[in-house]
Amino acid sequence: MTASGAPARPRELPQLSLLPVPPAAAPALVPLDRRARGTEFLALPVRSVLNSAVATGMGFWSLNPYVGCEFGCTYCYARDTHRYVFERMGQSADQLDFERRILVKPEVADALARTLDPTRLAGAPLVIGTATDPYQPAERRFRLTRRVLEALLGWRGLSLGLITKSPLVARDLDVLQRLAERHELSVSISLATLDARLARRLELRSPVPAARIRALARLTRAGINAGLLVAPIIPCVTDGREALDALFRAAKEAGARYVVGTALRLGPAARLRFLPHLAREFPGLAERYARHYAGRQTVDRAYREALSRRLLALRRKYGFSSDRFQAAGAGPATAPDTQPLLL
Repeated sequence: MTASGAPARPRELPQLSLLPVPPAAAPALVPLDRRARGTEFLALPVRSVLNSAVATGMGFWSLNPYVGCEFGCTYCYARDTHRYVFERMGQSADQLDFERRILVKPEVADALARTLDPTRLAGAPLVIGTATDPYQPAERRFRLTRRVLEALLGWRGLSLGLITKSPLVARDLDVLQRLAERHELSVSISLATLDARLARRLELRSPVPAARIRALARLTRAGINAGLLVAPIIPCVTDGREALDALFRAAKEAGARYVVGTALRLGPAARLRFLPHLAREFPGLAERYARHYAGRQTVDRAYREALSRRLLALRRKYGFSSDRFQAAGAGPATAPDTQPLLL
């Protein structure tokens, strides 16, 4: 009975679920274009495009208009990101999909304009192209990186970075010059070796080294704060004193403002692609790499410190300043740098 004296209604049981409720479907990847050689471009819907420094564990924020890259560099650590994005959408991706199935973010500039809050950056740099090249061949067709740069003209006082292997970056000199007037801007040309044949063995379809050096010169002549990113430095392959010296000399002649370098890092997906490739191209190194990178993604401390000393000595030789682009952990060069770096 209720307080009013009316008979109580029996308590209704919750409805039984006879069939499981299906999870929300991942957004479909809409085909945008397809190359004659089979490379496919798929639209990736996005609501936000900024990766925070906390999320990445790096000292900067990042943005990537594309996921996957036609350049197909065998060592690229972004293969792990590419695999993760496909898995998150309920799809699988094999090792070659990184260069054959490129995810394109058509709304990247609009999402940036809608979500960028300079106060959240707290003075940390925002770097474009940390995972996949923002000026890979797809940029000729989709022009997403240019639209991102144009969107950034709506703010002032940011610290902006851009990383690319491609001379296509010089196409956007007009926007880069305007950005440099409003922000602190740096453009890093990525190059691991001046040897065109060696570069082709490591980077299947990337621009030839000479074209990248010419692009660097065009940027610096136009007044852009541009430099050379020697990355990755591949142990026992591209880390020789003479080879690195040649890169520094070419950078100096091109008017580079800085040169920095980082050693090879191998995440799970990159390892599956690079180590078999290394065994085919440099069979004498296969066992040493398997042993050195077993249980780790980066070179050990001894190699890292030796490499830092070598880079510091070369920066001093060619007069590059020790500014914010200097590699972390570089110590004083106390002895002639003539010995090979040991992996």
